[in-house]
Amino acid sequence: MELISVMNHTKWEALRLAMCELGQLKPRWRTRCVDNGHVTSWDNEWFYHFRECGHDITEWVEIEVISNEQDTAVYEALSQIHVPGEKTRCGYRVYGYIPVGMAIGYL
Repeated sequence: MELISVMNHTKWEALRLAMCELGQLKPRWRTRCVDNGHVTSWDNEWFYHFRECGHDITEWVEIEVISNEQDTAVYEALSQIHVPGEKTRCGYRVYGYIPVGMAIGYL
């Protein structure tokens, strides 16, 4: 399946900073590798860990929300930076790559 990039370094950095700014409401996250499908363990450290290896191979980042207050804060932050993604059962998924021809919404 051919994939195309829908994020860039500037958007990934905006996402990282937006989540850092949530303070006590910052959520956990995990990523999926576009090369081999590996999904990382959940992590809640956005300042260093999120940008540690860059995002050239990040298919998506899943953001977990555990309360209504956190959900509202995360959604507002994502909306301000306008990233390609969707609401999921556990929170939000922000896409770095999508299949060619796939329509994607923006948060």
